[in-house]
Amino acid sequence: MEEQNIRVRHLSKSFGNRKVVDDLSFDVKRGEVFALLGHNGAGKSTTIDLILGLKTQDEGDARIFGMDAAKHRKKVFERVGVQLQHTQYQNNITVEEAEALCDRVCIMKAGKKVAEGTVHEVVEASGRKNLEEAYLFFMGEEELLEKIADLTRQIAVVDGYLSRKKIGLSHPVLIKTIPETTVAAMKARIESYDCLFDDMPKMGKLMEKAGCICALPEYCFTNYLEPGFKDEDILVELCESVEEAREETGGLYFRTLPGIRAACIFHKGSYRTFSESYETVLKYIEENGYEIAGEIRESYIDGIWNKDDESQWLSEIQVPIRRRAE
Repeated sequence: MEEQNIRVRHLSKSFGNRKVVDDLSFDVKRGEVFALLGHNGAGKSTTIDLILGLKTQDEGDARIFGMDAAKHRKKVFERVGVQLQHTQYQNNITVEEAEALCDRVCIMKAGKKVAEGTVHEVVEASGRKNLEEAYLFFMGEEELLEKIADLTRQIAVVDGYLSRKKIGLSHPVLIKTIPETTVAAMKARIESYDCLFDDMPKMGKLMEKAGCICALPEYCFTNYLEPGFKDEDILVELCESVEEAREETGGLYFRTLPGIRAACIFHKGSYRTFSESYETVLKYIEENGYEIAGEIRESYIDGIWNKDDESQWLSEIQVPIRRRAE
């Protein structure tokens, strides 16, 4: 009998009312290369997190080398290497484990290594009391304090701007160029932002049927097809960037969107509070001599498919712009 390095049986996970992983079962045998493929929100990252014990499944069971990773984390990670989509420590990591991860220090100055070793070794070599003082010693107090002063001046400028404009920017507005892209697209009318992803599973199945290959880096966004901001009865175009157009099927179609210059702002939190970020970016456009020059996009980076807490959802509002005629 072939050894099963990974064994998954009837794995399920929901975030709120949305089932992200639904009764999933598979095996990965020793020496086998296995890939999980799917569109944004299909449950790929969540499945990996469940197998690694980083999230708790609602139903089902997952084993690595016959072990439940949530119960045998140390033994599993002695044999498993993983590069997660987002870098963070595992839940419930101990102080001792965190110290072991961070115990080697390397201090660079002008591209050259000036100190390396454990925290204790670096502090001892500097003749100082702690790591902060050792860092000042090796970097040079005058040089470091000048950097701090420069950063302080930059913060003061930003604070002054926000004070004058009387806007609370948790994220600044940025002007950037977004290149041309070919997308798989589907139109839908949604009741509110809470329903934003209700049609994504249907679109995912149509993309799979059409043989779509998602472009990298992934770019999933919504176009708003009616003028003005609305928070109910919203006509949207769901878009996923793909390598090439395929044959249209079941409401799924393809189009190539031109490159745009856009005013962009990150929005962190629930989609119900999008209006606050829209107010900020639209005010910036008006006050800086721009006008809207195309369909507004909302790009989704983190959301219900990989974050339990909606306060951690991250999106980017992208507004095409051009200089306003005088």
